[in-house]
Amino acid sequence: MSGTALKWVKSSYSGDEGGNCVEVASEPTSVRVRDSKTPASPHLTVTPAAWAAFLKLPGRG
Repeated sequence: MSGTALKWVKSSYSGDEGGNCVEVASEPTSVRVRDSKTPASPHLTVTPAAWAAFLKLPGRG
């Protein structure tokens, strides 16, 4: 991780009811994904290419 704090952004698909909430933070060489309900828990780290491929998966929109 870089020396600066990550800027986490909540998914537009996450609701306010406290259900499934995903946050994403991007850096030049990685994209991090975490559960917003447990921000101190471990998170996933993927390459920007892998994240872009995930976003293009069928059924995501």
